[in-house]
Amino acid sequence: MRMKKIIILAVALFGAASSSAVAKADDTVMKATDSRVTYIGRTEAKDGKVSFDWTGTYTRIRFQGNSLSFKVSDTKKNYYNVWIDSSMASTPDKVVDVHGTDTTIVIFSAEELKARFGKDRKAAKAPHQVILQKRTEGEQGRTTVSEFITDGVFLQADAPKERIIEYIGDSYTCGYGTESSNKDRFKPETENQNLTYACAVARYFGADQIVVAHSGMGIARNYNGKSGDYCMPERYLQTFDGDKDIKWDTKACGLKPDVTVIYLGTNDFSRGLQPAERIFVKNYIRLLKEIKDNYGEDHPILCMAPKHDYLMFDYIKTVLEDCGLKNVHIMTLTASAHNNVSDMGADGHPNYSGHRKIAYAVIPYISTITGWELNGNEVK
Repeated sequence: MRMKKIIILAVALFGAASSSAVAKADDTVMKATDSRVTYIGRTEAKDGKVSFDWTGTYTRIRFQGNSLSFKVSDTKKNYYNVWIDSSMASTPDKVVDVHGTDTTIVIFSAEELKARFGKDRKAAKAPHQVILQKRTEGEQGRTTVSEFITDGVFLQADAPKERIIEYIGDSYTCGYGTESSNKDRFKPETENQNLTYACAVARYFGADQIVVAHSGMGIARNYNGKSGDYCMPERYLQTFDGDKDIKWDTKACGLKPDVTVIYLGTNDFSRGLQPAERIFVKNYIRLLKEIKDNYGEDHPILCMAPKHDYLMFDYIKTVLEDCGLKNVHIMTLTASAHNNVSDMGADGHPNYSGHRKIAYAVIPYISTITGWELNGNEVK
């Protein structure tokens, strides 16, 4: 999967992929809450609809027919990667933008499937699995899916994988500016969570990923903010990135990660300022305890210290020394983890190349902590 190819694809398909359609009388309609649909990430199911806003949330739908659409609303505008009969390690087949209220968006038309499979009628008539992944973060709005529509039948989608990794982070984990050059300013359409270190590590181990990330977030101080900001220890408790009032019920979700990775701290030390060590340590320990409350005291946690500040590493070392919790680990990225020119996208954030290099650094730690064997898989 090459970043250049994805940029070209996105430019070609934005807008064109958002064409709407009206369900026909003989179409099959499936509610978004149907058990045949698989969701990975934090969602809320209510009145037959499923809502979510955290970046990287994805769904799997399997159907047998000539076309697939979905009826959807969005509070702002979000972009989605779409794959058909392929994995998230490959270039998406298209990118769709979602906005407006109760819009029926064509995911794949009969003409597209015919062009894809040509004269291979057996492949065209076989069951197809589609993956829809939210590539933009909660700040871009909340998506609510009402129903899926096909001219054929719906089948059971693949269940969650046996391995699951939870990531808690900021703009790096969101994929902020991954499809931009290092000379560009950020645009939502160039944000792609699928091109982050988080997805690359999950793919390497054949795992699903749950992402709780928001650009600018810190442990005790957000970007260009002050101590006392509404930071990740508070936001981590939420079902929605953009709603403080609806709390996440881990036990009702049914998805339990095997390990949690925290990649936070950059924004605490942004703009030449830093929080007091005691406040940072207190808030970080609070986040660790929230994770342990969710998954149990034996649940493994990897704390990543960003590459550019060794004082931050010392702060996190103090967290581990003072927290009184077991199975909590630390790693840091040195200044040479990735190139600050060729591996950078928008506004000083890594592009896909930079994220792959971060993934290579993280993988041995995940292997050691979980017992998952290193393998010959490509990091992509």
